[in-house]
Amino acid sequence: MDRVNAIQVFIRVVETSSFSRAAAEMGITQPTATKAVAATENRLGVRLLHRSTRGVTLTEVGNLYYEKCKAIERAIDEAENQAAQVQRGEGGLLRISTSVSFGRRVLVPIVLQYMRLHPAVRIDIGFDDRYVDLIEQGIDVAIRMGQMSDSSLGARYLGLNPWVMVATETYLGEQGEPRCVADLAGHACIVYSSVQGDDRWRMSAPGGSSSSVPVKGPFRSNNLSAVLAAASNSMGLAILPWYVARESIASGIVRPVMADHSLPAQEMHAVYPSPKLVPNKVTAFIDDLQGRLGGDWWLNAV
Repeated sequence: MDRVNAIQVFIRVVETSSFSRAAAEMGITQPTATKAVAATENRLGVRLLHRSTRGVTLTEVGNLYYEKCKAIERAIDEAENQAAQVQRGEGGLLRISTSVSFGRRVLVPIVLQYMRLHPAVRIDIGFDDRYVDLIEQGIDVAIRMGQMSDSSLGARYLGLNPWVMVATETYLGEQGEPRCVADLAGHACIVYSSVQGDDRWRMSAPGGSSSSVPVKGPFRSNNLSAVLAAASNSMGLAILPWYVARESIASGIVRPVMADHSLPAQEMHAVYPSPKLVPNKVTAFIDDLQGRLGGDWWLNAV
C-alpha cells in the first residue's frame, strides 16, 4: 500500500476508533487496515495508536502525526477540486502557441473575444515561427499550418488557409503581367522562405492542371510582413496568405495577380499534447476556433 493510501487508512482508523469500521468504510479487509497502520509505525519507528479491546486511541506522537495527515488530506482534496474545475473549463491557464503573423493578425483578436466570454480562463500566448515541442514547453494548444506529421499529438482540423499572388500596379506596369505559370520565371519573385517550396512556386490553371516553376528575385525572407512590405514597394511578385494580404489588397496598395489560377491552400489544425483526457478548457477553445475559422474567414482577418 502506498503512503497516501496508508495515511487515509490511518485517518479513518483514528476517526472511527476501529480498524474494522475503517476497513468497512474504505472497502478493504480489517487485516489490510491493521497491516497498513503497523507498516507506518515500523517505518517511522514510533507507536501511533494504543490498541485495546475497547478500541484504539492516539499516542502523543500519534496525535501530532494525525494533525499533519489531516492537513495532507485537505491539500489533496483541494488539488483534486482545482483539477476538476480546470477540466470542467471553469478556470485555469490556457497556454497557446502560434506563428507570429497568424497570431498577431488573426488569433489575438479571437483570443481577446474568447476571454470576454470566458472570464475565468487566463491566456498565455507565445509567438514562434519555429517548431515548438508542446510537451517540453508546457503548451496546451498550438495552431499549425500544413499536413500533420506527429501522430502522437491530438489534433482537430480548423479549416483552410488560402494564398494569393500579389504585386503593385507600378511593378506590373513596368514588367508586364504574367498570364501563365511559365511566365513567372521571367519575373522578380519575392520568396517566403518557410513554406510553399521556397524557390519553386506551384499553381493550378483554370482547367485544373497543376504545374510549378523555379523563381528568383531580389528579396527573400522568412517573415510574411517583410515579404508583403517588399511587394508593396514594387520589388516584385509575392505569394502570401490571404489574411496577410487582405488589407493591402482592399486599400489598393497591391492587387491579386493571375487570379484565375489557384495556389495550394494550407490545412490548419489545432494540436494538443495528447488525444486522451483533453481538458475542457482546450476543447472549448478549439470549438470556438472552429466556429470563427469557417467559411471565407480570411476576408475578415484583422
